[in-house]
Amino acid sequence: MDQPRIVVVGLGYVGLPLAVALATRFETTGLDIDPSRIAELRRHHDRTGEIDAERLAQSTLTLSGDAAAVAPADVYIVTVPTPVDANNQPDLSIVESASRMVAGMLDGGRKPIICFESTVYPGVTEDVCGPILAEVSGLVRGEDFFLGYSPERINPGDREHTIDRITKVVAGENPDVTDRLAALYGAVTSGGTYKAASIRVAEAAKVIENAQRDINIAFMNEIARIFSLMGVSVWDVLKAAGTKWNFLPFQPGLVGGHCIGVDPYYLAHCATALGHDPAVILSGRAINDGMGDWVADQLAARLEPGSDVLVLGLTFKEDVPDLRNSKVADVIARLKARGHRVDVADPRASADEASHEYGLTLIAEPAAAAYDAVLVAVPHAEYRARGAAGAAHHLRPGGTLADLKGLFAGQTLPDGVNYWGL
Repeated sequence: MDQPRIVVVGLGYVGLPLAVALATRFETTGLDIDPSRIAELRRHHDRTGEIDAERLAQSTLTLSGDAAAVAPADVYIVTVPTPVDANNQPDLSIVESASRMVAGMLDGGRKPIICFESTVYPGVTEDVCGPILAEVSGLVRGEDFFLGYSPERINPGDREHTIDRITKVVAGENPDVTDRLAALYGAVTSGGTYKAASIRVAEAAKVIENAQRDINIAFMNEIARIFSLMGVSVWDVLKAAGTKWNFLPFQPGLVGGHCIGVDPYYLAHCATALGHDPAVILSGRAINDGMGDWVADQLAARLEPGSDVLVLGLTFKEDVPDLRNSKVADVIARLKARGHRVDVADPRASADEASHEYGLTLIAEPAAAAYDAVLVAVPHAEYRARGAAGAAHHLRPGGTLADLKGLFAGQTLPDGVNYWGL
């Protein structure tokens, strides 16, 4: 497999950067069932902001929205989402559907590898996806096709830990498949590869990476709540504690997105199925899932009934357009439920997506001196550049500037502006 033909299934935040990187070394096709996604990529536009127009234009990546039109490949890499349902249970429907689609594309004579990058609990690749591939294709796993797993580690908006620099964990159902995957990924990343002991180990490594972060952030959120009762700034506390050499630099805040706010539920589901109570994992999740309501309640306690509130930032983190599982939406919903009028602005977010996902209308240019409170929920670069005075520009006299991430701590505020932060 010196020059394998590769198909990357799913061209979102994970799949597109991977496909573009692989195309620098191998014949690669990117497949996505969303026609609008394929159309925009052919126009050299990536709505996720991960790959710029020039790089897309120069890439040799072939794009397709039709699985039937894609030539048989040696390696299929599945990078589709694995969300949770309304009850926070793993929703494997998308990865199962992708497995069926890939099964219809397989050529047993090529003995292809199907490698999953989607976050799952241990066992999904071999016990769920493998049987689907075999049943739909009519091929025999371990003879006609082989399974592999390499957990995705994309961090939206991160220009340092990109796919071509990070260490890729790889695992195959046998040593030969593991070696082939290591050679494949190793050809496009300077971070090298790590051969996990098994597919289940690789799946487990991925799911605990984000669970660990979730638990640590939950601790930060809990101490933020405790210190708020004391009238002590959590940011001042963290600065002091951070002088100790082994203090971990986690911060409080809203935990959303497609990974940290989701992956721990996959681990908890697996633990529960085995008869173990994942108390720490679910406790952390409860704290983080409830943080939006707590922030709204803290702000509401400082407002008169029926106040006008401006929320700046809706995406799940700063400087990215990703709205998936944004917990800012929880803050907004809670404020509205308490009778306040809420406007929302975000220079990075798609207005259409905000309307579709959350039923929210984004304000392009919030008015001056029109609000009783301004909550800077997401510290985008635009808000950092404007400073406290820029955010306070929208406040009525005596209004409250709410600063969720300590963006303006220590800055001089305009006269008459009240400040609230964690």
